[in-house]
Formats: sequence, C-alpha cells, structure tokens
Amino acid sequence: MKTPREILFQRHQNIEPKLDAIRESTVAALRDRRGVNDAHGRWLQNAVTMIWHGFWHELVWPCRRIWAGLAVTWVVILAVNFSIQDKSEIITEKSPTPEMIMAWRQQERLLVELIGPNETHAAAPPKPFSPRPSSERRFEISTV
Repeated sequence: MKTPREILFQRHQNIEPKLDAIRESTVAALRDRRGVNDAHGRWLQNAVTMIWHGFWHELVWPCRRIWAGLAVTWVVILAVNFSIQDKSEIITEKSPTPEMIMAWRQQERLLVELIGPNETHAAAPPKPFSPRPSSERRFEISTV
C-alpha cells in the first residue's frame, strides 16, 4: 500500500519541470536586479570620486603652497598657545577679603553720588475691577 506522500509525489511529478522553469526565471531576474544595483553603486562611487577629484584639482592643488602655509601657521599658533598657558592653579577664596569689601563699599558710595539714592516711589493703588454686563458698559471716545 502507498503512503499519502507517495501518492502526492506521483500526482505532482509532471509539474516539476514547470517549477524548475519558474525558479530559473526568478533567479535570473534577481541576478539582473543585483547587477543594476551594483551598476548604480559603481556609478555613485564614480560620481563621488569625480567630485572629490575636481575639488582637489580646482581648489587645493593650484594653491598648495598657500594651504601648506596656512597649515604651518595653525601648527605654530597651537604650539605657542600651549606653551604660553599658565600651568599654575588659581586659588580662589570662598569669603571676600576685607580689602575687597572696602573697595565694594567705596564703589557703592561713588555710584550713589553719581546717580542719587535709590528711592522708591509709592505707587497709586490699582482701581478695583468690577465686571459689568456689556449692555451697561460706557464707551468713551477720545478725540485728540
């Protein structure tokens, strides 16, 4: 007696060449598509290379002595900057010294002499706001 699997294999054995043809066409289409993607990638890489090459030959190469001079100048500036930096630690005190307090008070006195004392003026109390219906509001028209 045949198993169900053998029966199915016998029944679909004549379809096998058609499935092989479909598989071959699918694989060929994928190969073509990958070739297109590779060509696009190569084109993009060539375009970037051409742009960089054009940039180099148009802007950098004709002025190579100037660029070299600028590079040397920056190296010298950085070297001088690092050599001049003060390596000592700055010690700051948390409380101001008596001399600093006297200087601040003197500056404060000079400021008061120049602009006068800081006087606060009493402001008029604000008018109370009482909402009214819109029919009772008074409209004032000012003519200037």
